[in-house]
Amino acid sequence: MARLPYTLHLHGLTDVGRARSNNEDAFALVPPAGLAVLADGMGGYNAGEVASQMLTQFLRDELGRWLAEAEGAPPAAVKQAMAICVDNANRAVFESAQDNPRYAGMGTTLVMAVFRPEGVWLGHIGDSRAYRLRAGRFEQLTRDHSLLQEQLDAGLITPEQAQFALHKNLVTRAVGVEAQVELEAHLHLVQDDDLLLLCSDGLSDMLSDTELQSLCQAHAEKPQDLEPLSQALVSAANERGGRDNITAVLARVGGRGGAASSKPWWGLGRR
Repeated sequence: MARLPYTLHLHGLTDVGRARSNNEDAFALVPPAGLAVLADGMGGYNAGEVASQMLTQFLRDELGRWLAEAEGAPPAAVKQAMAICVDNANRAVFESAQDNPRYAGMGTTLVMAVFRPEGVWLGHIGDSRAYRLRAGRFEQLTRDHSLLQEQLDAGLITPEQAQFALHKNLVTRAVGVEAQVELEAHLHLVQDDDLLLLCSDGLSDMLSDTELQSLCQAHAEKPQDLEPLSQALVSAANERGGRDNITAVLARVGGRGGAASSKPWWGLGRR
């Protein structure tokens, strides 16, 4: 079990939404390793579902096992292990797509959190996001790998125009689409009462940052009970139309001197 200088509570929920017939989102939680993984698949037939499940299962098993056994590993080794495991998972998804015509072109986004004594490592590929609520301030900690984000960075469109862009879901980086992919990973310090939200674009496209913040703050009175918040987030996205699969993974940092809580848990395309 990961020996953390703080308590950690994890919870996840995935929903098919109101417009899709299958769920291409998947998540995995490995509390003993301080690991949370979320993936949003893409591809024809059921290929997106296959890609996201392959990725989450691979990271749950391989990275989860390494983290659980690497109690005293330095930060650089943790970051390297994340990159190696993602590279291996990417190769597995890519080769599967090459070998099976039904899976041609499949891929998946990724956002994951690795909680360690030095803080939380956030790694991501694509447009699945990580947010943090800290002392009333809500902010996005990841930056989308998407065409829309590149246009925003270049000043070609405004944030207001981006809300109505037709290409907002075109990612520039994804797991399994090419033989190699680069994981973007950064270390963030943690504080007591931090709340982290990992989500697919089925949530972030339906609700604004202000609405996400309001929901997170409204459930702050019971910091250890994350299930009502996950249900509220999914319900709100569905009320807005639920145009895509919706997945929310929550992590709450508690007082000092604890350890990762709960049992390993994963959600693979659950409807």
